[in-house]
Amino acid sequence: MKGRTIYKSAEGKTYIVGHYENYMQSFKFDVERYYIDTSYGKTHVIVSGPKVGKPIFIFQGGNCINPMTLSWFSSLTDEYRIYAPDTIGHPGYSEEIRISAKDHSFAQWILELMNHFNVDQSAFIGPSYGAGIILRLAAFMPNKIDCAILISPAGIGLGSKLKMMKDVLLPLVLYHVTSSENYLNSIAKALSDNRMKEIDKKIIGDIFKYTKLEQEMPKLTEKKELVHFNSPTLVISGKRDIFFPDKRINKIANDIIPNLIDLKSYDMGHFPSEEYLVKINSDIKKFLKKHY
Repeated sequence: MKGRTIYKSAEGKTYIVGHYENYMQSFKFDVERYYIDTSYGKTHVIVSGPKVGKPIFIFQGGNCINPMTLSWFSSLTDEYRIYAPDTIGHPGYSEEIRISAKDHSFAQWILELMNHFNVDQSAFIGPSYGAGIILRLAAFMPNKIDCAILISPAGIGLGSKLKMMKDVLLPLVLYHVTSSENYLNSIAKALSDNRMKEIDKKIIGDIFKYTKLEQEMPKLTEKKELVHFNSPTLVISGKRDIFFPDKRINKIANDIIPNLIDLKSYDMGHFPSEEYLVKINSDIKKFLKKHY
């Protein structure tokens, strides 16, 4: 296992880590950083918010850097104690060996992090791949979840594979071959309904260029896996999400999540714009106030 890496070169890793640190510098709130040893390897965790605040674990989107998706929920640091781990096997400072998102591995990994911070139960927030990780915990250790918020969630249903191939996969292959900005613009447009911030577009471009992308989505959750998961859950989806469109997500979520409190759909892509993030954070705060 030694020597395995998700980066294509040491230089590439330096670029990605540089983006990570630049994002950290942009935060207007104080952060602490920890390295935790787990059964699956070293895990870097960003911690913020008042020590007396109720805990919330926030998991990053896939093939992305933790501070980027953590920044979407920065207003929660006023009231809650936030724990945001760099997902093992994804860009960041955690172990670079991937673990399965199809079995109990992520549940065990989360349990070990919770134990380290003496958190018995927590609220959980996950955009995209992060939501898929939370659903693995819901399947194997549902009692650890006080309530859950799943945003543009992986692990529930998938959009049109043909559309993904045409709008994301093909431009990605051409971007690898040519490094043309046009193909990167095309991917960013498809992912965000043409509303991605320039800084984020640059970061995902470098992640595409310098890392071996995680190509496996988290396991699609089955209804029978969630029979013991009774925690209040909020699902927020995008009408223009190329990976997890709202019609598909809402239909399946209604069927498989026992205590689904609310489904919110916005006219957004997979990457929410600043305008939609304001609405999403408002939804989250109302939900937490009532159900946490």
